[in-house]
Amino acid sequence: MRLAGKVALISGGARGMGAVEAQLFAREGAKVVLGDLLEAEGRQIEAAIQAAGGEAVFVPLDVTDETAWQHAVHTAVQRFGKLDVLVNNAGVSSHGKVEDTPVEEWDRVMDINAKGVFLGSKTAIPAMRNAGGGSIINISSQLGLVGVDNSSPQYQASKGAVRLLTKATAIQYAPEGIRANSVHPGPIETPMTERRRADPDVYKLTVARIPLGRYGRPEDVAYGVLYLASDESSYVTGSELVIDGGWTAQ
Repeated sequence: MRLAGKVALISGGARGMGAVEAQLFAREGAKVVLGDLLEAEGRQIEAAIQAAGGEAVFVPLDVTDETAWQHAVHTAVQRFGKLDVLVNNAGVSSHGKVEDTPVEEWDRVMDINAKGVFLGSKTAIPAMRNAGGGSIINISSQLGLVGVDNSSPQYQASKGAVRLLTKATAIQYAPEGIRANSVHPGPIETPMTERRRADPDVYKLTVARIPLGRYGRPEDVAYGVLYLASDESSYVTGSELVIDGGWTAQ
């Protein structure tokens, strides 16, 4: 098992990529704490992992709330004895142009997508230090690397912020054995993309921009996250793992 003996905390773990990551981590031997605002869905993932013989606990988690993060990290340490892996997976999308974006919508997306990653990292680092090291994996986007005309400025800016925050974290905490890497998925089949995938014109345009000719699956991302969580990536920090079907190769 690739994560045997490790304890992982995954934000946004109730559905989509986070739920798939949580279940994959558990199958690979990790004890998993999954945090989300979606309690019913989160409890279902918790139960599914336990039914399959894994160890998991759900915690309510608003990623913009430092106290909620402290509770989540405390739960991991109290329940499983330590924290080795943090996956900052929670995020939201948005659409619109710069001049049409209300300040409130800019703040909402930046708070969840960027500040949430900051708070998760800030809170997890002391626990990882106590564990002798760890791996922080921040889910950005291919739109944290390149721009596009039909996504919002706040979404793209937030994902770019995640990329650079990851590098700063990696450099600052490398001497303590704490690694930080960002993952940059392209369009993935998740509940977050469901509405836009249902629009034939948007779907056609999006697929036309992907050299592999399809949306990714949550599993495509989860296996990359698994690699970064495992000791197989022990010499990898401050890097970007791009899983985008070739989008940014053009």
